Amino acid sequence: MARIASTAAGAIPVIDIAPLRDGGDAAGVAAALLAASRDLGFIYVSGHRIPGAVIAAAREAAYAFFRAPAADKKRYAISDRHRGWLAPGGARMQDDIGTDLKESFLWGYQDSDGNAPADHPLRGPNQWPDFVPGIERAAIDFFAQADRVARDLLAGFALGLGLEADFFLRNCRLPLSRASFVYYPSEDPQSEAPRFGVGPHTDFGVLTVLCQDQNGGLQIQNYAGDWIEAPPIDGTLVVNVGDLLERWTDGAFRSTPHRVVNTSGRERLSLVLAFDPDPETRIDARDIYGADYPAKQAAITCGDYLIARFARAFAYRDPGAGKHE
Repeated sequence: MARIASTAAGAIPVIDIAPLRDGGDAAGVAAALLAASRDLGFIYVSGHRIPGAVIAAAREAAYAFFRAPAADKKRYAISDRHRGWLAPGGARMQDDIGTDLKESFLWGYQDSDGNAPADHPLRGPNQWPDFVPGIERAAIDFFAQADRVARDLLAGFALGLGLEADFFLRNCRLPLSRASFVYYPSEDPQSEAPRFGVGPHTDFGVLTVLCQDQNGGLQIQNYAGDWIEAPPIDGTLVVNVGDLLERWTDGAFRSTPHRVVNTSGRERLSLVLAFDPDPETRIDARDIYGADYPAKQAAITCGDYLIARFARAFAYRDPGAGKHE
């Protein structure tokens, strides 16, 4: 557990995306997103316009689920399509550290009739707990709002690179995006063997939109290799570049290691959207820089990349491991 450096004011930029969303100064916001994503890869976003009532309803539903008896949650254990309850110990971000302390509840897109596509190994029917009234509505509302933010941001990232605004969104009819409620129990700060709520990692996909609570615990590794705090800022979301966007842009945008250590003495809860395009989307830097560009990594589809990363991170995807409880 490396020492935490103090976070200088402005080290993690705060960007108001309202002028991007309403067209007031899309170019200015795009330039700010480009600069921030080339440096730390993490941004606080204001002007996101997710109603406070949507966030509050999602939090209330999430706490009702996580505080329920394990026997009730187990009925909705994570499916082979990555939907439902991922119990503590169900994820490991690095082979040389223990499993994460966190537990999660995951879902994805569904239509107005409640139907979800099941044509890929990483999407299928959602599992809605019958012991938490209103969780489906609260979760779907958050998903829709965060999805809109992610799409606007990706338009800004594209503009920042001099691309058409829809470049990263051309194949997003049925995206692989998934959302989650993530619960972190409090850890003893005096423990001789501290554990991570979630261990050091980079996010797998294109873009992550995070609504953290007021308890802190998110830490980011800067260019110097120091871990710095990303303290909560009222009215903002935390947005970070994922591995696929770094690969797609050949490093123009940076996917940054981060972790969570919750020593607040209180429960910690995050609301998360991991945005990814349709599974067949080709991730290839040459589509940005030209056919003759010497890309650092070979082209790969979004779906194939995520399947490989999930297999390494989640125990339930190992047929011999069984589901964690």
